[in-house]
Amino acid sequence: MAAAAEAERTIDFTLQDLDGKTHTLSEYRGKWVVVNFWATTCPPCISEMPELSAFHDRHKDHDAVVLGLNFEDIRESWMRRFLDSVHVTYPILPWGTSPATPFGPIIALPTTFIVSPDGTSVAHYTGQITAADIEAYIEEESGASRTEQPAREPKAQVP
Repeated sequence: MAAAAEAERTIDFTLQDLDGKTHTLSEYRGKWVVVNFWATTCPPCISEMPELSAFHDRHKDHDAVVLGLNFEDIRESWMRRFLDSVHVTYPILPWGTSPATPFGPIIALPTTFIVSPDGTSVAHYTGQITAADIEAYIEEESGASRTEQPAREPKAQVP
């Protein structure tokens, strides 16, 4: 995972899920937020959905959530049929195809960003990611914040 030290900034956005419920990133302050850009036509995106669901289910009630931002323009009926065919337990929010996002441009899918409990974008990863990858990153960062440690160089991308 690449740390975003040079680009750390508070991020916010508001989107509606398919049921019309509004999700604002800042409403999740106090928790880690995994923001995953994906598409129905992206096999690695689909492959990582069970991992993201498992992570979300283990953490949603206490320290972290996943938000899935669909990165394509498709009909709502097709999206619902697709989601009925896969087991996704985290909120899915239609984004559209604009590569300009609050995190910067999306150049490949899947792309995952990690937002710290204070609302700062702290890491990103392009490619398929696992729940263990996310948990290890959060555990390392949470441990680092609990103990005073010297500033570190940004981490290389590590799945």
